[in-house]
Amino acid sequence: MNNKKKWILAGGISAVVVLIPTIWFVAFYKNAASAVAEMHEPIEREISVKREAEVVFKKQDPFSVLLLGVDEREGDSGRSDTIVVMTVNPTQQSTKMVSIPRDTYTEIIGRDTKDKINHAYAFGGTTMALASVESLLDIPIDYIATINMEGFESIINAVDGISIANELDFYVDDHVFPKGEIQLDGESALVYVRMRDEDPRGDFGRQDRQKKVIEGVLRKGASLTGLMNYKSIFNALGDNVRTNMTFDEMTDVQKNYRSALGEVEQFHFQNGNGQRMNGIWYYLMNDAELAEISEAFKEHLGLEIVTSVD
Repeated sequence: MNNKKKWILAGGISAVVVLIPTIWFVAFYKNAASAVAEMHEPIEREISVKREAEVVFKKQDPFSVLLLGVDEREGDSGRSDTIVVMTVNPTQQSTKMVSIPRDTYTEIIGRDTKDKINHAYAFGGTTMALASVESLLDIPIDYIATINMEGFESIINAVDGISIANELDFYVDDHVFPKGEIQLDGESALVYVRMRDEDPRGDFGRQDRQKKVIEGVLRKGASLTGLMNYKSIFNALGDNVRTNMTFDEMTDVQKNYRSALGEVEQFHFQNGNGQRMNGIWYYLMNDAELAEISEAFKEHLGLEIVTSVD
């Protein structure tokens, strides 16, 4: 082979090496934009009533997100059985997360009544759920994302299943979950996160299992296997997730907040107590614990904390 042919061959190979990832990235970007467009669901308000100015991602302002896991079955508006609040602070390079027990007795904003917090979504959708969580924690909620738990298994199957560290030995029907590292497909993961009655910690144990599954999906989705399955992942997300965050905003978060997503600090509501009122079981928050977590999240969002003086 003469030198001219060698250079042509080398140039062709180099072009292919560069072109393949470029084409893959363009396809990835287009599919991501298409999926997010399908996921995007604006809310009525522009900014939270608890903020003076909107969050600017390019300035790396701290922000908050409300995650709702919702069972929406045919003929039923659904309830938000999973309620998670996250705050992200790029300056502190950290993320804080707390699960709110679904039976929490609190003010349902827009109905002038108190009820279980997971009923807010059933009564008034994302708008009422958002306002009620803001009122309970006394912090602004900037963004909201709802996940249809009926379609959650398709998201897990899209990443070819997940691996998690299970801390409770139990079984449900034909599904067995031993202690230790276990593999879950979509069907078994849905059973795993929904179990509550056999858990000695009740709803608190279920919340921890939900977080494990969510973390497992994030890890697998970011892996090489997940990247190769990006079309299936985007299709599953587009079908089952709704959020008021736009594609451009997601891109800004990816650019400007990446370091803050590496360290996640978990908070827990665990000092309250259960009580029956009119035959219905509610979870009553411990006021001191609620105030402590509220202040921690306010500080993380860079908000002024007002201390009452007797």
